[in-house]
Amino acid sequence: MEAPILTGVRVVLIALAMISVARSEAPFAGHPGALWHVIHDLCVPDKAILGFSAPCLAVDRVGGFAVVPDPNGRTQILLTPTRRITGIESPDLLSANVPNYWRAAWNARQFLERRAGRTIPREDIAMAINSHNGRTQNQLHIHINCVRIEVREALKKYASRLPGGWSRFPISLFGRHYRVLRLVGEDLGNRDPFKLLAAGDEPARADMGSETLAVIGANFDGRPGFVILAARDSPDSPEAAAEDLVDHGCVVLR
Repeated sequence: MEAPILTGVRVVLIALAMISVARSEAPFAGHPGALWHVIHDLCVPDKAILGFSAPCLAVDRVGGFAVVPDPNGRTQILLTPTRRITGIESPDLLSANVPNYWRAAWNARQFLERRAGRTIPREDIAMAINSHNGRTQNQLHIHINCVRIEVREALKKYASRLPGGWSRFPISLFGRHYRVLRLVGEDLGNRDPFKLLAAGDEPARADMGSETLAVIGANFDGRPGFVILAARDSPDSPEAAAEDLVDHGCVVLR
């Protein structure tokens, strides 16, 4: 009888701690270690000792990641490594043996659909990670939720006409200009957006901490794929956050 009681206490504690994850919650920005506490001190030990991942939705010990519900959003989930990786600036993300966390995040969309209570078309799903200045948590985490309707419509209009390599997206999205890369395929496979950005953009590779990335599901004339959007901090906009392309209200599902 003790394990369920312990788990219940932990759920309450984590609900309080995880409030700090959403970057819109400025009063909690002073707790940048909350997410790491959730993963390292709660979810991973529970999986190892009790056999379930509470308060996370899942812990994949082999894959090296956990899926965390975001209490600030009805549908949003976060995917985060179970090892200590502070954010997009970590050189570990460009090493040969690091897991493709973006592929894991895309596969974790099943948890998004469970929270939404319905199947979600791929072009309505967005994943995003913010720059070092644009985040509040010092543990790498990928936001997984619905895409903003305006972003989806812009991608529908322009994505099929994009060249094969990195290029400038024709219009700004919520006040920010993005570079864009189109990928064809049902799954990301071994294509890691962190490495694709670093390989295709030397300034980005030299300062990954100033970069923000979004990966959005797409269909190109009937062929499934993805659109990768990248932007960086600038003097007039020093907190690059591709999370701005994510709709925490999931209006697209209405």
